[in-house]
Amino acid sequence: MALALTLREYEFSVLLLEARELPEKVDDPRPLALSYGSRLILQRLDIWKNLTQPAPITTIHISNRGHFGHAVLTPDDAGVPALGYVVNYHDLYHSMGRAIRGSNAVYQTNALVTAIRTDLSLAQVAYQQGSTTRQVRARLLVLADGGKLAEQIDGVRYHTYDYQQTAIVANVKVESPRPGTAFERFTLNGPLALLPSGEGYALVWTMPAAAAEKILKLDDRSFLLHLHEQFGDRMGEFTHVGPRSSFPLILKHASTITGHRAVLIGNAAQALHPVAGQGFNLGLRDAWELASEISRIPSGTPGEPGSTRMLAAYSRRRQSDKRISRLFTDSLVKLFTADLPLVQTCSGMGLAALDNLPPARRLIAHQMIFGTKGWFIG
Repeated sequence: MALALTLREYEFSVLLLEARELPEKVDDPRPLALSYGSRLILQRLDIWKNLTQPAPITTIHISNRGHFGHAVLTPDDAGVPALGYVVNYHDLYHSMGRAIRGSNAVYQTNALVTAIRTDLSLAQVAYQQGSTTRQVRARLLVLADGGKLAEQIDGVRYHTYDYQQTAIVANVKVESPRPGTAFERFTLNGPLALLPSGEGYALVWTMPAAAAEKILKLDDRSFLLHLHEQFGDRMGEFTHVGPRSSFPLILKHASTITGHRAVLIGNAAQALHPVAGQGFNLGLRDAWELASEISRIPSGTPGEPGSTRMLAAYSRRRQSDKRISRLFTDSLVKLFTADLPLVQTCSGMGLAALDNLPPARRLIAHQMIFGTKGWFIG
C-alpha cells in the first residue's frame, strides 16, 4: 500500500492484489511501534493525520533482569520530537485502504495469487478471485507478502534461523503508568517489551515455546503475577490483561531481493525478531526507497521500471540498512539470552556505558529511528 501510494504522483499503471478482504472487514488489534522516520513517510503519504491518537514514545528504558546497568534513550539523543509512536495495526490498515481507493491505483481484494513467472522482458501473475482465474503482465512485480511466492523466482532462497521462541502479545494495565515511556526488559528467556498504548501498555513478551504454552493457559491473575515477577516494580502491580495471542519467532531473509522483473520488499524480503521494533519500519523504508528508485527513471524510458540496471541499483541502495538492522536485532537477542555469567556482566556494563556516552546513545537512537542512512535527517 505504501509503495502504491508513493507512486501515485507518477505516470505508472499500478495494480495492487490483496489476498484479504477490504480493510474495513479486517480487525487486527496488534500494536505497531512506528519510528519517527516512519511517521515522516506516512506524513508524506498523507496518512498520518488520519490515524487515531498515536501514542508517542518519548523515553525508552532498557534494562537486563537480575543484572546492574540500564540505559535511557530520549528524543534529544536523535534530535527529534519523539522516538516513535504506537498505533493499532487495523487503524493504519484502514487509513491506507481508504487512501488507496481514492488513488489511481487498481486495488483488488480477495485476490489469491497462485503462480508467478518472470523473464528478462515481463513478469506474469496468475491469481484467483472468487471462481474466476485471472492473469496479468507487468514490467515490474513487487512481492510484499510473507515470502510464500518468492521462491518461484529464480535465484531466491531463504536463510532461516528458528529462535525456538514464542512472542505473547496482549494489552495490559498497570498501577502506576509512565506516560510516553516504553520499556525493553531483557531476560534470559527473551526480551519483554511494554509500549505505551491508550490507558495502558501493549505487551510483547518473548520466551521459549514450551514456556509460552504454559503461560498462555494461566488465568489472568496468575499471568499478571508471572509478568510482574519478570518485569519488576517500576510501575507497581499489573492490574489487567486483555485477550492474549502468540506467534513463533524466526529470523528469515532472502538470498537476493531481486530477480528478473521482480523485487522483494517488507516481509517478503526479511522477517526479524520483534526486539527493538525494527521489522515494520524496515519494510516501510523498503517501499519508500523502491519508489524513489523508480522515480529516478526518465519518463518513457524503454523497459522501465524493472530493468536489471534499476533493480541492481535498488539492491545496492538497501543492502546496508537491511544487513545492519538484521545484525542489530539478532545480536541483541543472542547477547542478552546467553546464560553465561561473563556475558551477562559485560552486557550490564554495556548498558551502563551506553547510558553515560551521548555519542553511543545517538548512534543507537539514529539506527532505531532512521536505519543506517539517516535519509530523513535535515
